[in-house]
Amino acid sequence: MSTPDLLDKLLRAGAPSGYEGPAAEVWREAASFAEISVDGIGSTIARVGDASPLLAVVGHIDEIGLIVTHVDEKGFLWFAPVGGWDPQILVGQRVEIRGRDGLVPGVAGRKPIHLLEADQRKKVVELKGMHIDIGAADREEAEALVRVGDPVVIAAEPMPVAGERLVSRAMDNRLGAYVALESLRRCAEGDGPGGSFAAVAAVQEEIGLFGARTAAFQARPDIAIAVDVTHATDAPGVDEKEIGSHPFGSGPAIGRGSTLSPKVFELLVETAEAEGIDHSISASGRGTSTDADVLQISRAGIPTGLVSIPLRYMHSPVEMVDLRDVEATVELLAAFGRRLSADWDLSR
Repeated sequence: MSTPDLLDKLLRAGAPSGYEGPAAEVWREAASFAEISVDGIGSTIARVGDASPLLAVVGHIDEIGLIVTHVDEKGFLWFAPVGGWDPQILVGQRVEIRGRDGLVPGVAGRKPIHLLEADQRKKVVELKGMHIDIGAADREEAEALVRVGDPVVIAAEPMPVAGERLVSRAMDNRLGAYVALESLRRCAEGDGPGGSFAAVAAVQEEIGLFGARTAAFQARPDIAIAVDVTHATDAPGVDEKEIGSHPFGSGPAIGRGSTLSPKVFELLVETAEAEGIDHSISASGRGTSTDADVLQISRAGIPTGLVSIPLRYMHSPVEMVDLRDVEATVELLAAFGRRLSADWDLSR
């Protein structure tokens, strides 16, 4: 299975939280078949149909990144995180800064191990002990290329590996944004939705689930489904007793839990079974740490479901997904859109 063209383009667009423009532009161009609107903070809604009920499938389009906080007299850049980072992952990485006139390459550096004291070698590196080197000789040369507030991402383009699997940074959650739009397209090109269908590319999830909240107010859906990633449980060190069994090839993980609509859950499972789509079930006793948490309490409350794609090495430049699981998730949500009915009772 080859990488879908839209997914490839989305993964190559560096777009951390609050700076989603490059990825949003790709998504909006691909959504030209639908009616497009954009809310006040940049979440994009692509809608097909005007009947009830309205389903919104929401995938956040931002990724974790960094932001330049200071340029010192020697031309080194200092930074803060955008979203949640494991600092060990950043050591020695190539990065891209979205600068004044385009992308500026650099590297994330720290003091070489040869120069560390014995006790320093035993300590976990902290982000504040690292810097970005763009090769500038001094502050003046650096500031001709970058400014404080410029966003930064790790430079890591998509790379196919064995077993129909793909590696890239930003899988979390360009996958969700891709699935939302592709499921809308397939539903629209087939029999069409049973009501109306809106795909949402939500912004600022990694820093507070903000985009899904504002998009829900603008779109006013009757039903919402968040699409995100979950930890693939066939990787070393992952305990199925804690998070359930969601190995590569098992299809989408359908969420069930306290903040999720039990009826939307059952409808998703019924759809998967009717379509012969492999799936697993993921349980959450409190929040899900996804856009589903804010969707279900937006406006007067929206019956909300969650569908997650198994992913290895989350929040790293080598996030890995099985493209068969991505395809199965698209098929599930396209079929769910076709089955929409105004007769559904989603009360709790």
